[in-house]
Amino acid sequence: MQVPLLDLKGQYQTIKDEVVPLLGEIYESQQLILGPYVNSLEEKIAGYCGTEHAVGVSSGTDALLICLMAEGIGPGDLVLTTPYTFFATAGAIARVGAEPVFADVDPVTFNLSPKCVEEVISAMDADRGKRLKAMIPVHLYGQCADMDGLLEIALAHRMAVIEDAAQAIGAAYRGKKAGAMGEYGCFSFYPSKNLGAFGDGGMVTTRDNDRFNRLLTMRVHGGHERYYHDVIGGNFRLDAIQAAVVEIKLKYLDGWTVGRQENAKTYRRLFEDAGIEASVMLPAEVEERHIYNQFVIRVAAERRDALRSHLTEAGVGTDIYYPVPLHLQKCFAHLNYKPGDFPESERAANETVALPIYPELSE
Repeated sequence: MQVPLLDLKGQYQTIKDEVVPLLGEIYESQQLILGPYVNSLEEKIAGYCGTEHAVGVSSGTDALLICLMAEGIGPGDLVLTTPYTFFATAGAIARVGAEPVFADVDPVTFNLSPKCVEEVISAMDADRGKRLKAMIPVHLYGQCADMDGLLEIALAHRMAVIEDAAQAIGAAYRGKKAGAMGEYGCFSFYPSKNLGAFGDGGMVTTRDNDRFNRLLTMRVHGGHERYYHDVIGGNFRLDAIQAAVVEIKLKYLDGWTVGRQENAKTYRRLFEDAGIEASVMLPAEVEERHIYNQFVIRVAAERRDALRSHLTEAGVGTDIYYPVPLHLQKCFAHLNYKPGDFPESERAANETVALPIYPELSE
């Protein structure tokens, strides 16, 4: 039996009868960019996440980028984040001309550690401290970061908080949904996400009216009126087709999340029954609602590649998220980080493996 890491064909069959006619309506209308389908999705995402506003954008990467631009972050500014995440988190910081500043992760959740953030800030001289403008915590694999601790630090140092919730729509932390705790929440609708489109797409949530209006302006090249530009923005518009598909899927998201959570329980039981749980660290459910965008286990570094080879031979798909921490990426060599600077991120990169967890996976 072949078990891929992700198989979206089964999910598509459950919604096909809703999707195909709606796509036909969009094709006939030829309203392909923004418009009523995007407006409708924005309203529903804001309601789902518990925020006043949501702005549809072209991808999860562009969601991060537009937030940094809306905050006026640029050359000379510093933005604090984690080195153990997808490249876009730090890439967006660099693209606006700011400098990514890394702090290590918690060894249990793999999320940005408030203790490590404090240590990094404490080691800064007064000039660098003044240049800190924002923090981007990542809710990795579908579990929220320790937001109380991070928000307290951000408030003390007057940093805007941009939640990278690309893998975490529906995750919760002490009564609040991912994307509803910072100044902004950034989501990705890339097809492999737990709420995926039929291509690229993203969303930004915010509770602040002024920030909402800045996002709307930034989304269409910095102008409210066509051909009149108040600021430099970008082409960050969401396609109507992607919005329509995501809105259909949103109705099923909580049910799919339950499926992922049940599969996580099954894994735990099977590992225990096999008597090997002592040699494998399973994902910890530390915060209120883990939505399991990925199910990532941890094994000894010297055994990981052999494990992956064994699973491949058995027909089971796996992946490594992420094999090289960002502080060791070639494109960030100018930041002068070195191996050993963030030991927990480096250890996670060497020891973790993702197993299939999609809701259609049978026992």
